[in-house]
Amino acid sequence: MPSRDWRLRIQDIVQSIAAIRQRTAGMTFEQFQGNETIAKAVLYDFIIIGEAAINVPSDIQSRYPDIPWRIMGDMRNVMAHEYFQVTLRIVWNTIENDLPSLMQQLEEVIEHEGIGE
Repeated sequence: MPSRDWRLRIQDIVQSIAAIRQRTAGMTFEQFQGNETIAKAVLYDFIIIGEAAINVPSDIQSRYPDIPWRIMGDMRNVMAHEYFQVTLRIVWNTIENDLPSLMQQLEEVIEHEGIGE
């Protein structure tokens, strides 16, 4: 039996995305790169996102095949185990280009699955 319900895992992802967006709002890449505290907090949120994604059951993942479950988990693995390979420019591009659409996709999951009701 999982230690945490998958619905809570979805909410964990959404909360981590919101935290990343809040922490980096109004920042340039150069400011992000130069602020070790913010950068490390963001990396931690990405680890949460990946860990939560890994623990969403495969039947739920298959219901939402457009959500990059595997990529989220892979990103977590790199950040946790291959941390020396993390490129902040790629992290920044993910924040700028991928998180907004991921948030929208997850909000649809929350609505369709009745999460938080």
